[in-house]
Amino acid sequence: MSEVTRVLSAIADGDPHAADRLLPLVYDELRRLAAARLAREPAGQTLDPTALVHDAYLRLVAPDAPAHWDGRAHFFAAAAEAMRRILIDQARRKAAARHGGGLARRDLDHLPIAAPEPGADLLAVDEALARFERIDPAKAALVKLRYFVGLTVPQAAAALGIAPSTADRHWAYARAWLHAELKKGASAG
Repeated sequence: MSEVTRVLSAIADGDPHAADRLLPLVYDELRRLAAARLAREPAGQTLDPTALVHDAYLRLVAPDAPAHWDGRAHFFAAAAEAMRRILIDQARRKAAARHGGGLARRDLDHLPIAAPEPGADLLAVDEALARFERIDPAKAALVKLRYFVGLTVPQAAAALGIAPSTADRHWAYARAWLHAELKKGASAG
C-alpha cells in the first residue's frame, strides 16, 4: 500500500491531520498535471498551475466534501474533476455580462499584434462532455483525465483501472464523438 493510499484511508477514517500529510505527497504531480492542462488554455488565463492545484485541493479536503477515496487513482480522478469544475466556473464567470461577456470582439487583424488563435470554447466542450457523460460515463471519465488534467493514455488507463489498449480505443471514440458534437454546435450557433 502506497503512502498516498494510507493517508487517503486516514482521511476517510476522520484523522484531522491526514489532509496536511497528503498535499506534500501529491503536490508535484498535481502541479505538473495542472500546468499541462493550463498550457492548452487560450491566452489570457488568469489562473496559474499553483492556484489551480490549491483551489482543487481545498475543494477535495474541505470539511463538507466527501473525503473517501478508493485509492490513488480515485483521488486523482476526483482532482481532475475538481480542476475541471474550477476551469468551467472561471469560464462562466468570464462569459458573464458583468465581466465583459456581453461585449463584442473587434477584429484587430489590421494591427501589428501577433496573438495565437483561441482554442475550442471551454464552455462548449463542457456542455458536450456533459451530454457524453450521460451516454457513456466511463469514456467521459477518460476524457476528463486526458483533456482537463493532461494525463497520457497510459496514465489515464492506470487511473481508471483499464488496459491501455482499451483506453486508446475509448479515447479515439470519445474524441470523434466530441468533435462531431462541437462541430454540430458550431454550425447551429
